[in-house]
Amino acid sequence: MTRAERAFRVHVPATSANLGPGFDTLGIALAYGDELVVATRPEPGATVTVIGVGEGEVDTDERNLVVRSAAFVFERLGREMPGLNIEARNRIPHGRGMGSSGSAIVSGVMIAAGLLASDPENPLELSEAQIFAFATELEGHPDNVAPALFGGLTIAWTNEQGPRFKRLLVHRGVAPLVLVPTFTMSTEHARSLQPKQVPHEDAVFNVSRSALLIAALTQSPELLLEATEDRLHQNYRGAAMPETRDLIGALRERGHAAVVSGAGPSILVMSNGPAERLAAADLVAEIAPEWQILTLAVDIKGATVEEIPVDSAFSSRG
Repeated sequence: MTRAERAFRVHVPATSANLGPGFDTLGIALAYGDELVVATRPEPGATVTVIGVGEGEVDTDERNLVVRSAAFVFERLGREMPGLNIEARNRIPHGRGMGSSGSAIVSGVMIAAGLLASDPENPLELSEAQIFAFATELEGHPDNVAPALFGGLTIAWTNEQGPRFKRLLVHRGVAPLVLVPTFTMSTEHARSLQPKQVPHEDAVFNVSRSALLIAALTQSPELLLEATEDRLHQNYRGAAMPETRDLIGALRERGHAAVVSGAGPSILVMSNGPAERLAAADLVAEIAPEWQILTLAVDIKGATVEEIPVDSAFSSRG
């Protein structure tokens, strides 16, 4: 081993975007994520070992989204990326609306940030704004990468300077529940189902509910059911995922604040306390037992990267 070899542990949480009315703007980080161990090597290129979700399915070389995202940062900065060995322990379901692609992108950007900051010859510390800008450019929109990077509830927008975000603390009474089906949904297909224009009254409706949702999530969780009403995107996508549409309808009829998680087909239920969340979970177990029920917390840390001893990087590999 050379002195230049380094190793890191990266953790990135799952996310749920939109949250009902906050299309392409609001997102929340969930305490359920992917963990990667990364070590540099003398040889160029990259080798990815995937354990868990995506094992045997995703690319395990330089075509892997994590590697491509890290390489993108190095290329933009005019730096040469070292060879990498990566072990990815994945938990975030793919194609289910829980931010798996955003998590992979954020993982790659965080790997690049760790490598650049620890470069023994020419260290470079990336700013929070730079990291966010790189991840947003790769993902195409900031609503998933903002909570993945920074945790909590995030409001994301763009201006002439680039992507911006505001992180807020979620009220401790908010109890998230994620319902994961066996089927998937393409984000591109989901977006294609939406019209380019919506009625004026629907736009006003969503503006009011988005504002109310911020209050509900940060101060008044008893308002979550009304605050998660939406007329902008969920109805248009319903025909493409009828199981999701019908389960959301059943939950909302019983007073539970259920929405499509991201582009779907998973469902996010934001309950006012553990008792209400348990009631929602019991209802799902009764009427849709094929759905996986994840009882989660809000992740308040966001993405993390820590340097670890090279010799112990893959000591847990079996």
